[in-house]
Amino acid sequence: MSKRVKFSVEEKLFSINQVLQSKTSIHAETKRIGVGNNTLSDWIFNYEREGIEGLKERKTWTRYSEETKKAAVKAVVDHGQSLRRVAKKYHISSSSVLRQWISKYTKGIEIKATSKGSASSKMNQGRKTTYKERLEIVQYTIAHELDYGKAMENYQVSYQQVYSWVRKYQSLGEEGLKDGRGRKKESEELTELDRLKLENKKLQAEKEQLEMEVAVQKKLREIRERFNR
Repeated sequence: MSKRVKFSVEEKLFSINQVLQSKTSIHAETKRIGVGNNTLSDWIFNYEREGIEGLKERKTWTRYSEETKKAAVKAVVDHGQSLRRVAKKYHISSSSVLRQWISKYTKGIEIKATSKGSASSKMNQGRKTTYKERLEIVQYTIAHELDYGKAMENYQVSYQQVYSWVRKYQSLGEEGLKDGRGRKKESEELTELDRLKLENKKLQAEKEQLEMEVAVQKKLREIRERFNR
């Protein structure tokens, strides 16, 4: 069975209160419940901004203009403002979304607006996948702190497909991703080599997430040093 990564609103609220009431630190609480620091920080941010509603799982894709994305990124990278403050100012769904834009910016990748037409099309159109692909996509999504949009773009599948697969994996483990429809079922048994390849891709996704965090922190240090001269 996979490691549990789904949390109810009540469980999120308990962890948030533990931190806000200074009963524990973010690091200690995330270690206890098995999530990243960014995940708990986003829960706190969304709770402070929207209350209980902010702790419920989102099923929709939020669209942002190119101007909003660039202004938010520059506010952090060029002016040293905090991720949470900028996310709140520009009504960004979570600081992890903002981190993704910053990662592109620091790598020299052009930041573009999400096209309403293409976003809607991609969200509603899925594609046929194998069991091994679904497992890889789920592991990638979890490694990137449940960034469904990032997984959608990376694997060219629909938002609802990713969301559904993650939910099934969280509830039933790997068995939940097997497709039993039709008389000619796909081969749904992983070889040891398959598992090693999937584990390697999972580690690569986690490494990518870590490198993004390091790049952001490095950029912020450069900004502080520049201002302190």
